[in-house]
Amino acid sequence: MGLLWIVSFIWAFSFPLIKGNLGGLDAAFVSLVRLSLSLLVFAPLLRLRAVPRGLAPALVAVGGVQFGLMYVLYIESFSRLPAHTVVLLTTTTPLLVALLDELLDRRVRMRTLCAALLAVAAGAVIQYPVQPLRASLVGVALVQGSNVAFAAGQVAYRRLAARAGQWDDARVFALLYLGAVLVSACCAVFRRQWMPATLSGAQMMTLVYLGVVASGIGFFLWNRGARQVGGAALAVMNNVKIPLGIIASLALLHERTDLARLAAGMAFMACALALCARGRQGSRQC
Repeated sequence: MGLLWIVSFIWAFSFPLIKGNLGGLDAAFVSLVRLSLSLLVFAPLLRLRAVPRGLAPALVAVGGVQFGLMYVLYIESFSRLPAHTVVLLTTTTPLLVALLDELLDRRVRMRTLCAALLAVAAGAVIQYPVQPLRASLVGVALVQGSNVAFAAGQVAYRRLAARAGQWDDARVFALLYLGAVLVSACCAVFRRQWMPATLSGAQMMTLVYLGVVASGIGFFLWNRGARQVGGAALAVMNNVKIPLGIIASLALLHERTDLARLAAGMAFMACALALCARGRQGSRQC
């Protein structure tokens, strides 16, 4: 689970950078640049001979869904919903990871579902907005589609790796970024005025950091870590970045938050992680 914790901290401290430096840029442009840089980082490591026969197209498809389609749907949701509603709706990812994993195994473990629900509750308590919620069915469907895409990619990558036996993640991961770039590029070309006229030095440095570290190394370590834990732990860890992100914003941007809600959300998250740890001691399935 150590790799998932590392990535959660990386993503938590990425939120203030995005808010502080990239607020005026088109989201499609940011996504395409981030994923293209990620592809450039891992392309030299690609070894097609290391990819089990017949799995290369599957890996491209997984990356297209988990990273590319996830970004496309997430970006589009902001045109249909207020930002605070989008943020709240993203907290359902742990439950989706757990449900997909359980359904594919054709079984339902209450410990897994309870841990995922506690993680969802943790995110919802922290992120529930002060403003009245306004939502459209299309907007809700877009956000949940984004959550499903990210959840499905994680589960699919774990299962492809298990089917292949053993592979070197670094030697195959460029294929996932290739799929993500293809999907995000198709999205960008259909948007008007997505290319900014100029970029400041801070914006360029932030994009490089996000592309190389937060997206490139981050997604790689996340999927690699996903192979090392059970479905329940993976589900719960999807929302750990939420309280960490709030703490990072408090530290770096000096923002204000409801400390009582933050404490309550962290308590829910601690209970979810404890439930996973207890299940792991009793069996190796958590």
